[in-house]
Amino acid sequence: MAHTLSDIISILDNLAPPSLAEEWDNSGLQLGDPAWPVTKIWVALDPAKAVVEAACAKDVDLLITHHPLIFKSLKAIELHTPLGAILSTAIRHNLAIFAAHTNLDSAPGGLNDILAKRLGLQDLQPLATGGEIRRFKYDSYPLLHHEDRPGIGRVGHLGKTMDLKSLARAVKAEMGLKSVKFAGNPRLPVEKVAVCTGSGSSLLSNFFASGAQVYVSGDIRYHDARDVEAANLGVIDIGHFSSEHFMAENLAARLGAIFSESGMNVAIEACDIEIDPFMVL
Repeated sequence: MAHTLSDIISILDNLAPPSLAEEWDNSGLQLGDPAWPVTKIWVALDPAKAVVEAACAKDVDLLITHHPLIFKSLKAIELHTPLGAILSTAIRHNLAIFAAHTNLDSAPGGLNDILAKRLGLQDLQPLATGGEIRRFKYDSYPLLHHEDRPGIGRVGHLGKTMDLKSLARAVKAEMGLKSVKFAGNPRLPVEKVAVCTGSGSSLLSNFFASGAQVYVSGDIRYHDARDVEAANLGVIDIGHFSSEHFMAENLAARLGAIFSESGMNVAIEACDIEIDPFMVL
């Protein structure tokens, strides 16, 4: 029996409930017909032109991305624009596009959990919880352990103490980065760390209130780094792309396991052509 886009969306919504998405976000189906059959899936960070064209060339039925293709309401679809060209290509090839964005950031087992655990953090708790997240009530998950509850960002313990510079080097090695930026006293003792995938500046006040000595995220602004420095804390900027790109392989593996256990004849793989748009000389 052929499985439809609707079947896949149900699985995705179970992994990352839409209710966890931020109000400004546009997670979910970006393009496609829920009745379309799906036998081949790609997972990528961005629905970029090169990714969409490659997916179409490979006869992919569904492209799952982290970042949405459409953020704002469209008043017109002009095919000469970058967005219009991507939509045109996808429509002509019956390529459905689905985004799991801030709901996947917040969900148990989502991007923030993955990043925190890759950095060896223990006893995880959300960086922003309760009334700070209006999409759901924190106590709606009474049977879950703290580290399994949804929320934006994560805070955890290293289980040992190390200085900021050594931690920055360890993060660089673990994430396979060519370079990493950090601010703060290089000899600052660190035992508790906060993380946020993507752009973390909006949660800087949560970091200050968390009791963590270091904040690991991407897109940290200059004045935010100065504020961290003035507070005698540290920040490690690993870049937006590097803080999230691992989602493609992880989500593809999770969905692949579900398909296998359920006997679903659906092929899935992580897109392997994406690179960070920023280059370092």
